[in-house]
Amino acid sequence: MNTITEAPVKLAPCAVTELKRLMNEPGFDATNILRIGVKGGGCSGLSYVLGFDKATGNDNEYESEGIRFVIDKAHELYLAGMEIDWENGLNNRGFSFKNPNASSTCGCGTSFAV
Repeated sequence: MNTITEAPVKLAPCAVTELKRLMNEPGFDATNILRIGVKGGGCSGLSYVLGFDKATGNDNEYESEGIRFVIDKAHELYLAGMEIDWENGLNNRGFSFKNPNASSTCGCGTSFAV
């Protein structure tokens, strides 16, 4: 695993607050690291992956706003320049993804096409 200092993904302050809250929950496995990625599927072709698991040899490690995370090297071109935020409103609650590489996104904002 490589550690690169400039992260291709930015975490907005509200996302950092929510991620830290999740990481401080009782029972959180501190051996896991935040994973940001993509997978095939979703109504627009690709879906975002945001969760905690073990790093692999295909990952690059980054840090943004004090949060360490990994991205599979093959996913970086889809995520470069993306910002992850947390919305806590009446209509939307959850992580949001602002991706400059997406040519289109679905209505729910969790899948995209390039």
